[in-house]
Amino acid sequence: SPPQDSSDDIEDVSLFDADDDASRRSKKSKIRHPVASFFHLFFRVSAIVVYLLCELLTSSFIACMVTIILLLSCDFWAVKNVTGRLMVGLRWWNQVDDDGRSHWVFEARKVSAQGGKTSSEAESRIFWLGLISCPMIWVIFAFSALFSFKVKWLVSALLSRPALPWLRQGWQLLTLSLSQAVVAMGVVLQGANLYGYIRCKVGSRKNLTSMATNYLGKQFLRQ
Repeated sequence: SPPQDSSDDIEDVSLFDADDDASRRSKKSKIRHPVASFFHLFFRVSAIVVYLLCELLTSSFIACMVTIILLLSCDFWAVKNVTGRLMVGLRWWNQVDDDGRSHWVFEARKVSAQGGKTSSEAESRIFWLGLISCPMIWVIFAFSALFSFKVKWLVSALLSRPALPWLRQGWQLLTLSLSQAVVAMGVVLQGANLYGYIRCKVGSRKNLTSMATNYLGKQFLRQ
């Protein structure tokens, strides 16, 4: 039968496929938003560095705590509202409808037919590397702070005698509890962004559950 003319069957084919592929690869490997990529890592890495070097930077733990909280807050805002949209085309937010009910919205940018709005591979690696690794570091800090708090509490309970050591050890315990609060804030804020963008990438919660189930099933079958 003679071929039918339809707009769906028409496809633009370049005469220089090799050149197009090379230019497409260079565009994907290029960082299109260097400022967004820098601040995507700057705030979260700076918060971790200040937490690790707190005792070396200053003798005031309160100053370090305020600095870490400000860095974590700036990171949460920047990643949620700026870097996710620019670097990988994802965004999530909460909106309230006319009935007063709260809804979470997770969106992913649609890829155009020409591929003009596809994300850069280099920016995508930077985004997901920073988004996943930093919350894991804060989880490690959380377990470390919890363990050190229990050890300090036990030592202070065994060695405390007069009132002055009690005050000194009480201040140390207060500092450790504040440290736990800072670590918990890091886990919550960065974990929220991680969960939100995974929902944007995967889709609904059912897709996320089925994806995790399939991954665990494959690992079980390999063993």
